[in-house]
Amino acid sequence: MTATPYTVADVMTTRVVAVTPATGFRDVVAAMERWKVTALPVVEGEGRVVGVVSEADLLPKEEFHEHRPGLIEQMRRLGDTAKAGSTSAEDLMTSPAVTIRPDATLPRAARLMAERRVKRLPVVDADGTLRGIVSRADLLKVFLRSDEDLTAEIRRDVVERVFPLSHEAVEVTVSHGIATLAGRVQDPALIPLAERLARAVEGVVDVRCRLEAPSAP
Repeated sequence: MTATPYTVADVMTTRVVAVTPATGFRDVVAAMERWKVTALPVVEGEGRVVGVVSEADLLPKEEFHEHRPGLIEQMRRLGDTAKAGSTSAEDLMTSPAVTIRPDATLPRAARLMAERRVKRLPVVDADGTLRGIVSRADLLKVFLRSDEDLTAEIRRDVVERVFPLSHEAVEVTVSHGIATLAGRVQDPALIPLAERLARAVEGVVDVRCRLEAPSAP
């Protein structure tokens, strides 16, 4: 009933810095420093994502720089000790990469980041080719939509559709992302639906529903 939800394609960064499996350790560090990022997609061929190398993948080299891990520590932290001796992105990266499609919704991207405990996701097409990258900050961009934009969408896609006969009696205001619905409508059963749909509009922080219906005779 509401407008098409925002997708990853709407907020992702399309200019992405990536490295190849053969990229050396120091070049990976230099790229992170130059572009002020904490992780880089690793691509091969025509841009197919094969992994992600992050600061966490690089830190074991510094951690074990001054001491050689004992046998027990090596067994307990096989992945980290292996990365400590690695010199290229191919051996440092986490693979397979956790990726997402451009048409995925923002809640889906947020859930995936939370579940996999990552701060950003490479965005790939059906062939696994890199199309962009989406970060936690990108997902928050929808909350920068203007109050006027949110007001117009709620009135058009929620109020006018849920209350076709009494929508003119409904006042919609949005302040700092908080939407307020006020007025009298004919069908009280539709009030919870209107509140739920308004809350689902991308960029809405909260909804205060003050809709009323005529009392039963």
